[in-house]
Amino acid sequence: MNRTELVAALADRAEVTRKDADAVLVALAETVGDIVAKGDEKVTIPGFLTFERTHRAAREGRNPASGEAMTIPAGYSVKVSAGSKLKEAAKGK
Repeated sequence: MNRTELVAALADRAEVTRKDADAVLVALAETVGDIVAKGDEKVTIPGFLTFERTHRAAREGRNPASGEAMTIPAGYSVKVSAGSKLKEAAKGK
């Protein structure tokens, strides 16, 4: 499902216009992004998803082109965890 299809499905389910559904989707993405960027709290949509900023330590890696050893700097990433309702839906229940 691409973005256009998702917006159409949201609009149909919520009985709103596609423009309004798209605005809500954009607002959700921006809000979650802002909170995760701060890194001091996680965003939980009960039963669905949890978004959390994580720190990755510096580590050794290899350049895939040359095979040469290199240091990958420390940085941040996002951990996304499925909630119980989403896990059940994935099982087909």
